[in-house]
Amino acid sequence: MSAHAYDAVVLAGGAGRRLGGVDKAAVRVGGRPLLDRVLTACGGAGATVVVGGRRATARPVAWTREEPPGGGPLAALAAGVRETRTALVVVLSVDLPFIDRVTVDTLVATLESDPHAEAALLVDAGGRDQPLVAVYRAEPLRRELALLDAEYGSPAGLPLRLLTAGLALARVTTAAPLASFDCDTWENIAAARARIREHGHVLDEWITAVKDELGLDLAVDTPLLLDLARDAAHGVARPAAPLTTFLVGYAAGRAGGEAPEAVAEAVRKATALAARWAAETSDKTSGDGGGTA
Repeated sequence: MSAHAYDAVVLAGGAGRRLGGVDKAAVRVGGRPLLDRVLTACGGAGATVVVGGRRATARPVAWTREEPPGGGPLAALAAGVRETRTALVVVLSVDLPFIDRVTVDTLVATLESDPHAEAALLVDAGGRDQPLVAVYRAEPLRRELALLDAEYGSPAGLPLRLLTAGLALARVTTAAPLASFDCDTWENIAAARARIREHGHVLDEWITAVKDELGLDLAVDTPLLLDLARDAAHGVARPAAPLTTFLVGYAAGRAGGEAPEAVAEAVRKATALAARWAAETSDKTSGDGGGTA
């Protein structure tokens, strides 16, 4: 898949009625607003258009609003697509706490590999199409929106099924089970918050949250850093673990170049040092280091 093969449209203008009128895009799951979580998933977009009220975001986006405000997802989609320029348009709703880059890339690759398809939609665990977890070819999408506008006068209030009924669809069923899980209610939000704190998810969620908070865009080799922290804690002292990983990150930043390679080299050096340190404390024959008699 080529770089910036798509633009993205994120629909963030819902009224949040089932949340008591709370701004859904700003609700935090895992310490991050839902909007920022979705923006991370479509971070490969050339441009990202958010349809909704302006707010602070983890990365720059363009803003627009549907007409009329609150006119529903089809009206919001029409407004967002007008601001895109690429041949493919990824469309995501704002209430997807578990959507990720892998799912978005899979959708894009599916559509790129099928010349007859005009859209690729995620299918949820119940077998339902998810038109707001999808990628569309821009021209067929604009064609169908124009036809609906001509027939109904406006896309406001129209159901999304009228749009997808006119498109040749490819369906993706291989995404992570929770990729289409949406947060319509406080019960959904509570379930999402509990899910990310489970043992198998919490570390990746935390690392992603920290990277967003610090404005970092780099791959983190978590097992490598955990191994280093373990070696420092066991071979030196427990407080050495967080301090060592901090210094490794600082050294990698100072070194510049490709971030993953710089981190790996700094980890290699620190791990070797920890091994030498531990060897000295366990070697009972070395005396003061002056060699043998």
